[in-house]
Amino acid sequence: MATTSAVSWPSDEAARALQGPFGAADGAGGGSAPAPVRQRSEGRVRIAAAAFGGATRVCDLAEAGALRVRVPRGGPGLEAVMVNVAGGVACGDRFFIEARAEAGAHLVVTTPAAEKVYRSDGPLAEIAVRLSAEAGARLEWLPQETILFDRARLARSYEIDLHPTAAFLSFEALVLGRLAHGDVMGEGLIADRWRLRRGGGLVYADGFRLSGDIGALLARPAVAGGRRALGTLLYVAPDAEGRLEEARALLAGARGDCGASAWNGLLCARFLAPDIETLRADATSFLMSFRAAPLPRVWAT
Repeated sequence: MATTSAVSWPSDEAARALQGPFGAADGAGGGSAPAPVRQRSEGRVRIAAAAFGGATRVCDLAEAGALRVRVPRGGPGLEAVMVNVAGGVACGDRFFIEARAEAGAHLVVTTPAAEKVYRSDGPLAEIAVRLSAEAGARLEWLPQETILFDRARLARSYEIDLHPTAAFLSFEALVLGRLAHGDVMGEGLIADRWRLRRGGGLVYADGFRLSGDIGALLARPAVAGGRRALGTLLYVAPDAEGRLEEARALLAGARGDCGASAWNGLLCARFLAPDIETLRADATSFLMSFRAAPLPRVWAT
């Protein structure tokens, strides 16, 4: 039986962790004049899935603010579609997502469309994600791409806790600039902080940060060579390291640049492409074969 209740924003400690790879100067917008104070959007959502009689069902659900969850029927496991009814992410917005797969459950978390992050006049937009999977569970984090407009400022934090027998798969795609409209991202900030624990021990820590003239940074041959779409796939499971050669074979026909490595019970693949269409084609082909299952239905709408 699903229950609905209020969701609290992360603690002060979690909020400090969200700022991990960047300092107070970045959050202040870099100017001497204070940014205008506006009413900003906040959204909080929590979902948990449990195994019942060979199927996965919602066992806990909570929504607040601008975030909603929809659970379409059908498909492998349980698909949870996170919907931002605010229509995008703007400066000063804060969103918190928590998803848990209980023992033996299969939960897929996705979004109905690309998330757009709009121009900021100083304040950061913040997104905090907490994911967990219990014994024998499978949890998949498969949102559609995030598109940053020129002068967007976004900080994201991911905290993942896994049982040693659980399987976790995530794919995050980032597009820097509205490439379909010919827009080029100049100034801005993007910072991602990942912490993944397995059996209580830290097995993966990753920090990604671009700030200042992002367009100029991406143009450097040693950074991205002018490419504006990038993606990261992470697979953590008892068989992760044993699937490295399979992953590399699946990437062999990619149109963009990509590569895979495996260590410490996990597998990581990186994608780099000139546009989202190329990145999507490469990632879709890889994910469908690697998962041996169709992608979430909302990816095709």
